[in-house]
Amino acid sequence: MKSDLKILICYNEPVKYYNNYLGKEVASEEENIDLSETEFIKNIEIIRKALQKKFRQVSMLGFNGNIPQVMSRIQSYNPDLVFNFVESVEGNSYYESYAAGLYDILGYEYTGNTPASLSNCLIKSRAKVILESHGITTPAYHIANYRSKLPAEEKFALKFPVILKLASEDASIGISEFSVAKDYDSMAKRVDYLFGKFHQSVIIEEYIDGREINVAILGGNVMPISEIVFDGLPKNLPKIITYEAKWSPNSVYYKHTTPRCPAKIERGLRKKIEKLAIDSFNALECRDYARVDIRISKRNVPYVIEVNPNPDISPDSGFVRSAAAFGLNYNKLLYKLASIALERKSYDKKIAS
Repeated sequence: MKSDLKILICYNEPVKYYNNYLGKEVASEEENIDLSETEFIKNIEIIRKALQKKFRQVSMLGFNGNIPQVMSRIQSYNPDLVFNFVESVEGNSYYESYAAGLYDILGYEYTGNTPASLSNCLIKSRAKVILESHGITTPAYHIANYRSKLPAEEKFALKFPVILKLASEDASIGISEFSVAKDYDSMAKRVDYLFGKFHQSVIIEEYIDGREINVAILGGNVMPISEIVFDGLPKNLPKIITYEAKWSPNSVYYKHTTPRCPAKIERGLRKKIEKLAIDSFNALECRDYARVDIRISKRNVPYVIEVNPNPDISPDSGFVRSAAAFGLNYNKLLYKLASIALERKSYDKKIAS
């Protein structure tokens, strides 16, 4: 029997915010194929159809810069639950947390993480400070503030190689094979490139050469761990998740970054990774669902490199793959997210009464 609860799926209207998301220059349009926008809308429609099997009333709302209109449409529909898939507003990731804040202000329950968690995880330096304050191992780093000068080579404290990322972006925007620098000069050149193309600060981390692990957490439970296998990737390319690996099907990275779930990990190390992931989830006050990305060094030391609240749950995503290995098909995963949020809404009502 279908539920009479009213569901509203909120998502960001796809907008091209940067001219080039790849983090490098390309010679042809064929190399610049980017599925992120078209695939996102397809996935939202898949989610709508899945939820319609469980709920009688399911509507969709695309977020844009006309916030008064967005607010009016939410209030007019008056949902019992919002499925929050807003990752940016007008392409600006910084506003991701504001969407969740809007639901809070309007008094509507929603799936996923709070504004504080979304904001803290997006700003990578802040996330690292929080993780470190909880004794969680994360790579040593330096923040290159936009338009500022790097410390002189003799005063630069990090060990090479290093990896450079945009300080307040996700989805691997700006990450390419040129993101790993083996010396000071190549690092300085990369910083200048990112400043010029993206106009924001850059985080420089010591590069952990080792295995790439993704830990999906749902409702406080660790699901089967995934590993990204780089078999077949040319030896001259760093083993990292680039923007192309996610969104450019013609690229070498897309073809040679293969997920394996469950990952083959020795029991003792697996327990250590699971604890590290849960500790990170709790330190950043995540709720409902998140993905913790970990690098394991050659000495089997796990380092947290990212905490991703509200991770991608498109049908072919790593999170969904872990859920399937956990015994949840796609529809059941969506219903579980709804159930977690609705239980919170029920609890909040009891507290208020």
